[in-house]
Formats: sequence, C-alpha cells, structure tokens
Amino acid sequence: MIRLKTLGSKLRARKPALPDHIEIDTGDAPVRIRLRANPRAQRYLLRLPADHSGPVLTVPKGGDIQKAERFARQHIGWLLERLEGRPDHVALRPGDLVPLRGKEHLIVPTGQLRGLVSTGQAVCGTPALLVPGTEEHAPRKVTTWLKGQAKADLTQRAEDHAAKIGKKIAAISVRDTKSRWGSCASNGRLSFSWRLILAPPDILDYVAAHEVAHLKEMNHSDRFWRLCEELAPQTPEARVWLKEHGIRLHGYG
Repeated sequence: MIRLKTLGSKLRARKPALPDHIEIDTGDAPVRIRLRANPRAQRYLLRLPADHSGPVLTVPKGGDIQKAERFARQHIGWLLERLEGRPDHVALRPGDLVPLRGKEHLIVPTGQLRGLVSTGQAVCGTPALLVPGTEEHAPRKVTTWLKGQAKADLTQRAEDHAAKIGKKIAAISVRDTKSRWGSCASNGRLSFSWRLILAPPDILDYVAAHEVAHLKEMNHSDRFWRLCEELAPQTPEARVWLKEHGIRLHGYG
C-alpha cells in the first residue's frame, strides 16, 4: 500500500510538458515566443536569435508554463524594443543592397545565363554585384560567392597574423555560425563566420587576429588581449563595432 501511494503521489506531482510556444498579448499583435526547456539552465532567459527565427525563452529545470508566461510579460517591453530596432531581413535578391567589405553593393542581374558573380557598377553608378543566371537563383549564387570572398580574405589575414607570432594554422573554414564570429580549436583549426565579409575590413582583420592569438594563448587572459592588440591595434574599436552592428550582418541571406 505504501508503494502504491508513493507512486500515485509522484504521478499527481508530475508537471505537464511545456508547449512549443506561448503568445503574449501586447495590445496590438500577439508576440509568439518559442519555449526551450534546458535542465542545465539556472534561470529563465529571453533572447532574440540573430537568424530571424523569432524570440526564444529558455525554461530552467523546475520551471513551468505559468512562470514562463509571467517572465515573458515582465520583459515584453525589452523584447518589443529589440524587435522594432532589428533590421529587416535581406534575401539577397536582385535589387537588394548588400554591404560587401562594409560598402553597399546593389545586386544586379546580368541577363546572361552563364558566368560567375563579379563586382562592377550599376547604371546609376552604385557599386554592384553582377549576377548571371535566373533571378530565382541569385540568392544562392550571391551567398556562395560571398562565402568564397570571406574564405580568401580571412585566410590571408589569419596567415599574416600567424606568421608574426611564429604559429602555423592547421586549417581554416567559414561557416554560418550564430553565436560567435570565430573559433580556434586546440589542434590549430580556425573557423569563422562568412558574414564577416559584410563588415569593414578592419573588423574582419580583428576577428582573424583574435583567433590567431588563441594559437598562443588559449584563454582570454590579459596576455591574450595584449597579444591581440599587438596584432590588431583596432581591437577595442572593433569589439564595440561588433557589439553595436554585428546583429545586422545576420539579416542577410
């Protein structure tokens, strides 16, 4: 009898599963917020991912739907400000503007079925990315070309910085990372976000220097930051730029 009673108590105490989202009424249009249960989280966390997938609320171990909704309502003002200030998504279609190395370029179809993406000038005199092929394939072609440009620029800058400190790079890759601009593995492999090609060259150079510095200092100690500034004197300004403007880079493609 004791065992059955204990089991029954556990069943009654079991919390219902979280829904995949909640909607918070703002007086205008409701805001949809995805819920993500994380047993390792210590607190509720509301964030706005850079990939334009919509707000996410992390629910810690022991959390429930009522507490999640209450937390979301308490922070809905903060979320609305971020949503209003977020730049629009740019799909990289003909007619869109994309900041190649920090300078706006107009995406212009060439009208030719074959060929490679290239830089040039639009009829209006604006710097342009000239894209062959059908218009529906332009976003894919532009993205592929931008990734190639990013790989070339980052490889050059990273290898230059590595030579200065006498270190060798095992490999360099570019990816579409959301949470960091670059990373350095203990085996000497460097990885970067291809979106750095959209930033001014000094910003890309700083991130390359940052990851190369990790080849010597696998930490963020004072020694690391001194080395980083030796390689890239613009480090303080670049860090501020990424904090203020970095999210805009995730709005392309």
